[in-house]
Amino acid sequence: MSDRTAPRPGPAPTAVRRDDVAPGALLYPLEELAATAGVELDTLPYTVRLLLENAAHVVASGKAGPEALDAVLLPAGGADVAFQPARVVLQDFSGVPVALDLAALRAAAVRRGLPAAAVVPAVPADLVVDHSVRVDAAGTSDALRINTGLEFSRNRERYALLRWAEQAFDGFRVVPPGNGIVHQVNLERLAQVVVRTEGPEGAGLVRPDTVLGTDSHTPMIGALGVLGWGIGGIEAVSVLLGEPVLLAPPRVVGVRLTGALPAGTTATDLVLTLTERLRRHGVVGAFVEFFGEGCAELGVPDRATLANMAPDYGATTALFPVDAETLAFLRTTGRPQEHVGLVERYCRAQGLYRGPGSDARVRYPEVLTVDLGEVEACVAGPGRPDQRVPLRDVPRSLPAAPAPGGRGDRPADGSVFIAAITSCTNTSHPGSMLTAGLVARRAVEFGLTVPSWVKTSLAPGSRTVPAYLRRAGVLPALEELGFHTVAFGCTTCHGMSGDLLPGAARAVAEEDVLGAAVLSGNRNFEGRIHPQVKAAYLASPGLVVVYALAGTVARDLTTEPVAVTPGGRKVFLRDLWPTAQEVAEAVRTAVGADLYDTAYAGLYEGGAAWRALDAPRGDLYEWPGGSDYILEPPYLDEPADGPAAAGEVTGGRILALLGDSVSTDHISPVGAIPRDGDAGRYLSGLGVPEREFNSFGARRGNHHVMVRGTFGNVRLRNALADGREGPWTRLQPTGEVVSIHEAAQSYRAAGVPLVVVAGAEYGCGSARDWAAKGTALLGVRAVLAKSFERIHRSNLVCMGVLPLVFPAGLDAGALGLDGTEEIDLLGLAGLGPRGAVTVRIRRGDGSERSFEAVAALETLRECAYFTAGGVLPYTVARLEAARHPMDGPG
Repeated sequence: MSDRTAPRPGPAPTAVRRDDVAPGALLYPLEELAATAGVELDTLPYTVRLLLENAAHVVASGKAGPEALDAVLLPAGGADVAFQPARVVLQDFSGVPVALDLAALRAAAVRRGLPAAAVVPAVPADLVVDHSVRVDAAGTSDALRINTGLEFSRNRERYALLRWAEQAFDGFRVVPPGNGIVHQVNLERLAQVVVRTEGPEGAGLVRPDTVLGTDSHTPMIGALGVLGWGIGGIEAVSVLLGEPVLLAPPRVVGVRLTGALPAGTTATDLVLTLTERLRRHGVVGAFVEFFGEGCAELGVPDRATLANMAPDYGATTALFPVDAETLAFLRTTGRPQEHVGLVERYCRAQGLYRGPGSDARVRYPEVLTVDLGEVEACVAGPGRPDQRVPLRDVPRSLPAAPAPGGRGDRPADGSVFIAAITSCTNTSHPGSMLTAGLVARRAVEFGLTVPSWVKTSLAPGSRTVPAYLRRAGVLPALEELGFHTVAFGCTTCHGMSGDLLPGAARAVAEEDVLGAAVLSGNRNFEGRIHPQVKAAYLASPGLVVVYALAGTVARDLTTEPVAVTPGGRKVFLRDLWPTAQEVAEAVRTAVGADLYDTAYAGLYEGGAAWRALDAPRGDLYEWPGGSDYILEPPYLDEPADGPAAAGEVTGGRILALLGDSVSTDHISPVGAIPRDGDAGRYLSGLGVPEREFNSFGARRGNHHVMVRGTFGNVRLRNALADGREGPWTRLQPTGEVVSIHEAAQSYRAAGVPLVVVAGAEYGCGSARDWAAKGTALLGVRAVLAKSFERIHRSNLVCMGVLPLVFPAGLDAGALGLDGTEEIDLLGLAGLGPRGAVTVRIRRGDGSERSFEAVAALETLRECAYFTAGGVLPYTVARLEAARHPMDGPG
């Protein structure tokens, strides 16, 4: 039932038999569903059609009333859209906390006299282990072996937990480490586009494949016409237990693509251009749908590059409807022909197939036109994905004017310290990867080498990549330049870069050289890639190789030579870059379905190290005593003392006063744990040697580590820290500058509630649930910001932290906040969606100012989460209510 309106009268949708789709196939006819509201199906965006089909399933299951259909078709009616995915995907950094939360919920249920089976996933889930591996070794032929060995030695406890989870929960499958990145594995193997499940009377119910994932780049799967987006791990637990996601009727933005990409440009150049354009247009929280004749110029790998970065341009998700390119990709990647036929028949029958002219009648509320022909070669940086920089302007984009140098014997400002071909964004694109290989082969033919301070690495998103690079004959050249395969995982893209090379590290430590990273990734927030690298640029794989050869970003490579041969010849970018025809021929001859079948054989089996793990078994997880990795989460059995229980917050203090575009990397870093920080000192106190600290991402099963790392980014700029960068704040009323964790502990001891104040786009970046968990454990009751990014806002709500939005024209600057104030939040009891909260600022001189902020709670379900203190306490109450129906949560 919808959270906003009472059920409208009328029967639930009825599935009809369509043998022309498949023998015995049942489906909910979309054209009829649309007609009940007087809407013509072919006028609806494909995104809306998919939401409508999904809503029919939710209504038929009894988890929503028929008004959920109206929410999709008649969004002005005020009902919520109910969405329940066909499956969930997770990665290990976010998936380990999900497994822990499920284990804790099951333990809590049993303590309350409920059976262990009360907590079991109702939606199938695949967890791909891809985030834990670090680039300790690089530039050598045995880098993969070394890094894989270190990965297992560091993460044995975490992996044992995952082995327990896959035997304890039906439908919970784990893809062991070394198989690739979750989004690429999803694109190349897991996604079905159309799924067939058991329906009424055992007949086959056919429906679109839909997915929610605990990683913000889940929208990449929209390249195949699969609707999906990222959610936090906290919300994922609720989804896994069968709760539909309720969301406000979506804002759909149509992006019309025209023209074709110019020679010498790539899908990476296009997505960086698109990210800049869409950020400027404003699509935060929107569903982006691509259409227009330009779509025919883009294959699925191109589309995947564009859809992948939906969170980086602020959208909830992005979609390319199913068409001939979709079917061709399914065949290329080894999907059975019988299944490809089912996809085509079902999508045509349901109006979900886009053929020539199919989108002529579609009505988009907003349209943005992008001419592919206007795209030029570019990078993004030095600190955000939307900072597009044409190649000619890269030197001027550095945070400080570079001193000359960077290609002689010593690194200088602008020197490239990290050159990484990595991430799901680009390593899923055979054309982009083979471009990099062809660039490398030409460089080797010229006799070029990479400067000694550049750490080079190749971390493919799947095992298909080195296979087609080898078949194309370009892998040896990449390896000769130092681009040996270091891992099949995310690595540098999320900060698992390992140490800089000695020459680079000395240059930073002794001369404060401004070093740069160039990576084919999707994220480059400050401090994310490496704490000693002050500038990070996103680029196509081919440009990563070019900048590695140049050794610096402080030169204009459109006019200056990339490098000089041993014989003194200047080699320019045009000498290295292959033609479009050369790339197309390499793709045609090197890429085939056989490579994908081989790469994904035995996907869930794992190697000897995985199979040899000593993992616990049974329905209940046995919490390992004395572990510094795995602890029982503290969210369930503590008494509720949050703002909803108290009804108001009085005498609050500002823990951090932050600016615009504070990312989840600023809030909860994933990289190396500093030895001199709160988390490092905690681990040292347990007797853990520094070499075994691992990373914040790998320590997400230990809340003591994670809360000490919250707001721990070395580039955090807190206006209350007297100009110091990093995890610092000013403690009131003494005014002493201390670590944020130390301040939070002092405030907690004094019974002082906390507030964080920020600017626009607060929480941009990933689906990192610990950015919200850590915030809550610090004692923060509310975050007051000019605007929030979608996933982090949801995560805050799911942890019982109230997101509050400043009224128009007001912010911390206009209020003159300096951290000495006390803050009251009034009117929290009984909050409804988008309800008003009175914020009262009380200054030391006795003056006061009050204003009305908007509670960024979108649905009544979110209000219930907030009131309960978060999703997990709410879920426990729901489980108990199932035993005592009259006492259920509201």
